[in-house]
Amino acid sequence: MRLILLGAPGAGKGTQAMLISEKYGIPVIATGEIIRREVAMGTEMGEAARKYLNAGNLLPDTLVNDIVIKRLREKDCENGFVLDGFPRKISQARFLEDENVIIDKVISIEVSDEDILDRITGRRVCRTCGKSYHLEYNPPRTANICDNCGSELSVRHDDEPDTVRNRLEVYHNETEPLKDYYVKKGILSIVFGCEKVEDTTKAVDKVLEA
Repeated sequence: MRLILLGAPGAGKGTQAMLISEKYGIPVIATGEIIRREVAMGTEMGEAARKYLNAGNLLPDTLVNDIVIKRLREKDCENGFVLDGFPRKISQARFLEDENVIIDKVISIEVSDEDILDRITGRRVCRTCGKSYHLEYNPPRTANICDNCGSELSVRHDDEPDTVRNRLEVYHNETEPLKDYYVKKGILSIVFGCEKVEDTTKAVDKVLEA
């Protein structure tokens, strides 16, 4: 089973990808993780990526493509995989086709921008121990104080409202056109992200078992 998960930042792709991985015994290929792995291993591509990251620049598509295809050719991907965070644009989808990577299903997890803003901007993290909270779904016992170590909680830069809005705009402009692309290929399914993870999981399972 070779899958692509689409969805805006905060839609729950990462959670569903891990659940699919556990159920079907296939790896999650998350772009950020495999780039960090290449950097940590000090490979030629990792060193090239490090230069861009250290300069605060985005990696060029050609480098990201090379890192992804290298990972997809590893032995543990022979029986399938879940792509989370790739492709991000139609040119990358075409790259997969050019490399003869056959995709069985594409699942787009749909969550409104308003709900995503509520989800992400409500997140808090402990500056000391790293424990995560959510003001609505998993609040600390004492406002803005970590239950675990008593340190002050903070908002990650990526979770600030303006940053989230910018990330959503990029998603709508660059990644959302992939839905039409995969609709034309007859492999796209829409799943509406629910407040409860298990409800979204049931909807995803229906698509995978169809």
